[in-house]
Amino acid sequence: MQIKDMISGERQFISLEFFPPKERGEWPQFFSTAERLRSVNPLFASVTYGAGGGTGNDTVEIVGRLSREHGMETMAHLTCVGAENCAIQKFLDELLAVDVHNVLALRGDLPKEKTGNHVNTPLLHASDLVAFIRSSHPETGVAVAGYPETHPEADSPERDIEFLRLKIDKGADFIITQLFFDNRLYHDFVRRARAAGVTKPIIPGILPVVSLKVINRIVSLCGATIPPEFMAQLEEADQSGGSSAVQKTGIDFARKQAADLLASGVPGVHLYTLNRAEAVLEIADGLL
Repeated sequence: MQIKDMISGERQFISLEFFPPKERGEWPQFFSTAERLRSVNPLFASVTYGAGGGTGNDTVEIVGRLSREHGMETMAHLTCVGAENCAIQKFLDELLAVDVHNVLALRGDLPKEKTGNHVNTPLLHASDLVAFIRSSHPETGVAVAGYPETHPEADSPERDIEFLRLKIDKGADFIITQLFFDNRLYHDFVRRARAAGVTKPIIPGILPVVSLKVINRIVSLCGATIPPEFMAQLEEADQSGGSSAVQKTGIDFARKQAADLLASGVPGVHLYTLNRAEAVLEIADGLL
């Protein structure tokens, strides 16, 4: 089933994102975590593309098992930078073979030592990937990413919205946002997208802060900002109670953030799980 057909303005939802474990020996624990998170009744679960040193093959197997063995509607992340068309085609065919009909279409990170000009493929941007999927696999649903704080490589917020509109025009069904920590950023992003003619659902992505080290690394990669007052709370928690206090502060903040978004009428919230069951269970308990 395509996820776009499951999204309804009448029923808000929680969705989840996982990443493939780096080592095969960690898979039993991963699927145990996924099974525990079935209790939050996620509308769907997405799995990143070869994260942590894994491969796209891991993603295909994991989304297939989450669907077949754990009863979750699944979506596979797919990046196109540096990939040949035949490899993309093979990945999409493999997804259909395990009865997975949804992808999150992403450009992916450029190699640090090279520029985008080196890529010998017509799929240079996420919009190109969306168009390719639409033409080659029309039975596959397509989500794309949105950036409330503007993509780090965009020339301007206006140009970033233009590229978002292009992805929609090429055939994307809905949008999942990059993480953010100030809900005003999300609402402003939605307002600007709607003004530009983007009418598809825009699902906010929420990341619980589980450690200062982890969050500092993540925000350095994606360009998100942490409000000074929230960072002060995290640092105070670290000084007074260590890592456990930081995690509690982060989870409390994420839960309040998600609750405020749902109260404002968003379609649902997409939780970046970091493959941590306890944090997600605390955030989701009684949220809907």
